[in-house]
Amino acid sequence: MTDVANPEQMLFTSTAQAFLEKEVPLSRVRELHAEGSSFDTEWWGRAAELGWASLLVPEELGGGSPSGDGVTDLALLAEQAGRTVAPGPLHPVSTVLAGLVEAPSGQEELIESLVSGETVASWAVHEPGRPFDALQAATDVATTATRTGSGYRIDGVKDRVEAGDRSGVLLVVAVCDGQTRQFVVPTGVAGVTLTPQNSVDLVKRYARVQFDGVEVDETAALGAAGQTPAIIERQRQVALLLQCAEIVGTLDAVLTMTNQWLSDRHSFGRPLASYQALKHRAADMKMWFEAARATTAGAVAAVAERSPEAPKLVSVAKAYVAERAPVMLQDCVQLHGGIGVTWEHDLHLYLRRVALYRALYGSPEDHHRAVYALSRKTRVAEEVGA
Repeated sequence: MTDVANPEQMLFTSTAQAFLEKEVPLSRVRELHAEGSSFDTEWWGRAAELGWASLLVPEELGGGSPSGDGVTDLALLAEQAGRTVAPGPLHPVSTVLAGLVEAPSGQEELIESLVSGETVASWAVHEPGRPFDALQAATDVATTATRTGSGYRIDGVKDRVEAGDRSGVLLVVAVCDGQTRQFVVPTGVAGVTLTPQNSVDLVKRYARVQFDGVEVDETAALGAAGQTPAIIERQRQVALLLQCAEIVGTLDAVLTMTNQWLSDRHSFGRPLASYQALKHRAADMKMWFEAARATTAGAVAAVAERSPEAPKLVSVAKAYVAERAPVMLQDCVQLHGGIGVTWEHDLHLYLRRVALYRALYGSPEDHHRAVYALSRKTRVAEEVGA
């Protein structure tokens, strides 16, 4: 995804890689699936001890990152996770923390608990039957928050809440007094009903969450109403770059696996890699992979710098990476021949993860339209300014 820029990042990345290879190899992913589980809570606690949940949190709130650039460090971590299709709540916890740190007043205790790994949280933004807007994460919201004498009452339904049944807290997007707001809602309070949802991925679990008159106090509201759109946009960007960075790691691992297979497997006394037609296919995939890595790196840099171009560049990355990755994975399956379509081969584990990420937080088609809309908006603004 990006070049490791300093010794701190190099050590962090190599430590994460060693930890993932030891604790959650592909065989462990299969075991979790057989157990009907998504991840081990104790394992996530050990990952948090390595600083995985602290990367987006400033030092004054108990966080920190190896290089001082938490967004880039998080993307490097996600890339490593993609190499082993690792389980765990890295995505939901990071996305929630991306919002909490923008308006931390009153949420310091929760931030500390998330950083330590004691608590898992998830972002409740998707709603049944309502498509995710690639330009704005919170549009056409049906969930409501009504003011009460002591706080707010939350009513509505959310779905596709990652690790929802394993989360102690949800960050819920709702409409309050005609404005979009976010509320910290513990999953154990009265009125919250969680229904597990499986996905095409073996270890990624989601939940449908029903809120029936859920009472929360004043401190549950995250920031002021005027801050909410910017906070949600920040979370959207973090969610998208995590997906893209993880897919880049997945592609790297699968291409390495496939190239090794083409070198080892012989046909008519020659390695498969020596055939011209297969060389062309391998070259095409290498080109697509480098483009995916480059677009993701551009998005990560823009989000890290809070660039005005960040909304467009994360959509550029998602549109390209999520569009090309499934095609590349299918090519790799074909290049492996009959063994590539068997349950026993690991290729389908990667293909499942990529297929899932293609759909979440907007499809490639959605983000192509978003790039067009943002580019057109910029062009019109330049013409008006001229």
